[in-house]
Amino acid sequence: MPRLSEVDRHHALGLLQAGLPTSEVSLCMNVNRTRIFRLRQRLHETDTVSDRPHSGRPRCTTQRQDKNLVRNHMNNRFLSASASSRQTRGKNNQRISANTVRRRLSTSGLCARRPYIGPIPTQRHRHQRMQTMLWAQEHAVWDRIQWRSVVFSDESRFCIDHADGRVRVWRRSGERYQADCVR
Repeated sequence: MPRLSEVDRHHALGLLQAGLPTSEVSLCMNVNRTRIFRLRQRLHETDTVSDRPHSGRPRCTTQRQDKNLVRNHMNNRFLSASASSRQTRGKNNQRISANTVRRRLSTSGLCARRPYIGPIPTQRHRHQRMQTMLWAQEHAVWDRIQWRSVVFSDESRFCIDHADGRVRVWRRSGERYQADCVR
């Protein structure tokens, strides 16, 4: 069931005051009857239909600061979250953590990913890649004797107890080969 917005709550109360029963209002608003009943009950008890205060730590940044964080990371894609947290002060001039910066960037759709290292793919690169794929299709029918003359290698890095020192780029999905995201 969808949650009612402030406008929908007032609309539902208007329908109730117009004389519609709770069941018809709930069908009209596409919510449970109990929700409409409790909405009316809350209005009689507290004289308001707005949300009650809820627990949780208040946000340490304003919406304007969140937009500035996103803008800074869009201008400098390789800026780290810890460097950004050192530059930004939250409400009441308090320090914000790097995790706060990561959460704010994540909610705006930016993710920290390893950058594509190399030239930006051109039409010539795409053509060469297609040639490689054609080569692979031609050699798909090789037998074991022919494949024995080929050497395959695989390299993996594992970093257990310290930071790996890799640079990350803040980008949205589909921006991997964008000029400011390529190293």
